[in-house]
Amino acid sequence: MNDEQLQRYSRQILLPQVELEGQQRLLNARVLIIGLGGLGSPLAMYLAAAGVGHLVIADDDKVDLSNLQRQIIHRTQDIGRAKTESARATLSALNPSVKITAYDHRLTEDELANEIALADVVADASDNFATRFALNVACVKAKKPLVSGAAIRMEGQVAVFDHRRDDSPCYRCLYRDGPGEEADCAQLGVLAPLPGIIGSVQAVEVIKLLLNIGAPLSGRLLLLDALSMEWRTVALRKDPACPVCAT
Repeated sequence: MNDEQLQRYSRQILLPQVELEGQQRLLNARVLIIGLGGLGSPLAMYLAAAGVGHLVIADDDKVDLSNLQRQIIHRTQDIGRAKTESARATLSALNPSVKITAYDHRLTEDELANEIALADVVADASDNFATRFALNVACVKAKKPLVSGAAIRMEGQVAVFDHRRDDSPCYRCLYRDGPGEEADCAQLGVLAPLPGIIGSVQAVEVIKLLLNIGAPLSGRLLLLDALSMEWRTVALRKDPACPVCAT
């Protein structure tokens, strides 16, 4: 770790749960982030700011004017630009030492399997069940921890599925089939800061997993009702009939 890094991360290194050893572990870490929208924006930015050494980002969408209300990694001048390009520029400006690998298309099954195999932690900031289910299957197979987030209207949720543990539930234990008709914020709306709150919690959970500190949200679903600003936690259990993780 050089002098510039020591100064940049000094407030984090002061934490007894981090110190020099933990910061070096973050610098050596690789995290896969799927989705660069409302959740992926603060998630990627805080991981870059915290010094996670290699971020792999994937999103096949382009920046739209309606994104800017909540997707803070993008700017007005980025409208029409690939979200991966816009995000790379913001992340590099925030922390030039972070290595960024970007995919501006939906990852193929082989690409997804390869990136998950290389990642220390996978973060799901996507906005559809098809992607979430595919990520879950790949993480279960690779035995990699998955940090999942979602936000809609004025409600959000975060959960950690630590597939390094045999007793961990998976995403399909929580959502067996998904909804009949999927709705997103384009139909139902979302309060601007809400994805920022949820994405920031995801970033905290990713860092805790990388450093092996605290009590991650493994086997727990954290729910936020922003209208009343109430949090509640629901215990999650492995489903013995789950089509993905049951053995």
